[in-house]
Order: sequence, then structure tokens, then C-alpha cells
Amino acid sequence: MNRDRVIGAIIMVVSITAVVLYVYGLFATQYSMLLLKLTGAIAVAGVFGILAWIGYTLATTPPPKPIEEIEKEIEEELKKIEAEQKEIEQKEAAGGEKEKEK
Repeated sequence: MNRDRVIGAIIMVVSITAVVLYVYGLFATQYSMLLLKLTGAIAVAGVFGILAWIGYTLATTPPPKPIEEIEKEIEEELKKIEAEQKEIEQKEAAGGEKEKEK
């Protein structure tokens, strides 16, 4: 049995055990109200904790650059590349002319 199957089996057994214990505690013990209150508190805390995390992320993440600014940067880079390409072509042409002179 590979490792993933073992981990999957363990998760399944733990989950089934937790459900059985929860149902037993809910219906067969005197702690049912406490168990319901704890379940509700944990669920509410989890939901609002996730909402707080989303809000924090939205509040602290910087806004993206405007498309116009990105386009301008791309155009500048293309101009640089074209200028470098022209320089290379001119050097190659000048090198070819020197060869012809010899």
C-alpha cells in the first residue's frame, strides 16, 4: 500500500470516529447543549475568521498598475530591443565592408 492510500485510510477512520463521537455526545450525554454551543461558536469563528482574512488581504494588497502604464513600459522595452537590433545589424554591415576592403 503506498503512502497516499495509508493517509487516506487514516483520514477516513478519524472522520468516521469523529462523527460517531459527535452524534453520541449530542444525543446520549448530558453535554448536548454545551456541544451545540461549542459547535456554533467554532463555526461562526471560522466563517468570520475567513472573512477577516479576506478583508485584510483586500485592504493591504496594492492596486494593480493601470493598463496604459504597462503598455507604455512594453513599448519602451520594444524600442530598446529594436535599437539594439539596429546596432547589431550596423556592426555586422560595417564588418562586412571591412572584409570587402581587404
